[in-house]
Amino acid sequence: MKSTQSRRQFLAAASGTVASLAAPIVFGKEQVQLVSQPTIIPKKVFGANDRIRVAVLGVNGRGKNHIEEIMKQPDAVVAALCDPDLPLLKQRAKSFEEKYTQKVAIEQDFRTLYENRDIDAVTLATPNHWHALQAIWACQAGKDVYVEKPATHNIYEGKKLIEAAYKYNRIVQHGVQLRSSEAIREAITHLRDGLIGRVYMARGLVYRWRPDIGNQGISNIPEGLDYDLWCGPAPMVPFTKNLVHYNWHWHWNYGNGDVGNQGIHETDLCMWGLNVGLPERITSMGGKFLWDDCKEVPEIQTSIYHYPKQKKIIQFEVRNWCTNLEDGAGVGNIFYGDKGYMVINGYDSYATYFGEKREKGPARTAEGDHFRNWFDAIRARDMSIQNGPVESGHLSSALAHLGNISYRLGRQLDFDPVAERFVGDEDANNMLSREYRAPYLLPEKI
Repeated sequence: MKSTQSRRQFLAAASGTVASLAAPIVFGKEQVQLVSQPTIIPKKVFGANDRIRVAVLGVNGRGKNHIEEIMKQPDAVVAALCDPDLPLLKQRAKSFEEKYTQKVAIEQDFRTLYENRDIDAVTLATPNHWHALQAIWACQAGKDVYVEKPATHNIYEGKKLIEAAYKYNRIVQHGVQLRSSEAIREAITHLRDGLIGRVYMARGLVYRWRPDIGNQGISNIPEGLDYDLWCGPAPMVPFTKNLVHYNWHWHWNYGNGDVGNQGIHETDLCMWGLNVGLPERITSMGGKFLWDDCKEVPEIQTSIYHYPKQKKIIQFEVRNWCTNLEDGAGVGNIFYGDKGYMVINGYDSYATYFGEKREKGPARTAEGDHFRNWFDAIRARDMSIQNGPVESGHLSSALAHLGNISYRLGRQLDFDPVAERFVGDEDANNMLSREYRAPYLLPEKI
């Protein structure tokens, strides 16, 4: 499959400079700066007193956080809530009206909201298999997008999402909030400036407690759930409570395991800190060693991403049960240089250590406001000030997908990061995309 526009073409089509802390994006051998698009012509110009009207899609998990973060902003408002589960949707709307003392529209089918010109932007907290398609359709409908991690369910979707963002001049923000943390941005500056020396390795850590989910078997579709819409582009298999609402994460048709769940924050930071794009060699091993339940994804997974030309490597670990922490980090990253190492703990803290005696160096804890950054970019119509731009969403998600493909095939893979194709392995190339169920088709022509 080929994108209708090359990355070099759409990046060359834009001009401008990146903010001082924005990370360069690397496509294989090509390192390019994130760029602004001066030709952006929004459908609506926001005045100083205008509020950006946002629809939140998916209101069970992260969608609740989206509502809270949007309603903190003085220049934005949640105008609509959307979810295929109508009883849940009504419950969330009731809670919203009680908390904020104002009405909110509800809609079960997001496509109706996309036709509403009063909706300026959408946030996507839906299952992974919907992210890219809903984001692309939103771009085509003239809506700016905040898409939860991972931005995509497979690698090919990422190329199409980038194409849509540029073609329709939409601000697409990837929901990795650590990119807006003041502390983490300072940490990246230290890595660039050589604080721990030449940085050659990054480790991503996802040590989360994920219990036995059992196997609840087939049951009737709950009243009020539009299960066809929930399945969307994925196969419509018989309904089971093991999918709705959270445990879809552990089934390949809908989720991507923990490396493609919590892990996207860390895959993103590994690549950002090492200043690399996609790797040339991938191997991943793991399995189910804990529970005899219906999860399809591994409970324990170790992935290695090798960059032989840059002499850099990423190690990524998923552990789902009893484990040690690593210098206090159980979810985070460790960067290794020839002078010392840096520990990123969670989303807003870093510490450094030097030499054989592990002498303490600079450290900081400070949060950021990722939604504020998105709204600022929307108002300015300027991609270059985004902390979580669409390109980074594609790359960090793709790194997770590469590890999962290697795990599922059970072998080491060679990858061309420029063409974004596996070398001499059609089985692996067939896993770069998926079969889409009509009418929920990924558009070939964006």
